[in-house]
Amino acid sequence: MENLHPLGLYLLQEIGARNIGEATTTELSKAHQPEEFSESQKIARRGGSYAGQVRQDIEKDTGRPVITSQNAAQLNAVVIDMIESVVETEEPDTDENK
Repeated sequence: MENLHPLGLYLLQEIGARNIGEATTTELSKAHQPEEFSESQKIARRGGSYAGQVRQDIEKDTGRPVITSQNAAQLNAVVIDMIESVVETEEPDTDENK
């Protein structure tokens, strides 16, 4: 990770925290097998709280926020570029000479 741009590190930390939340929510759902939507919501909130705690711990330890408006905007631009490149590759070729 020596050559990783600081933005990339923050994005990795945020993605890592989200992955922890998602994985925890999945495991909690398997363990508790919610039957109603409200039960699923509670489990999802618990999983999200784990992700939030990880993010807060990272921020406390580094003294910097994991996500800022600047790197969130940059992440948004990266996602938009990825989506647009997929759309461009999936568009059918049109032969204007037909």
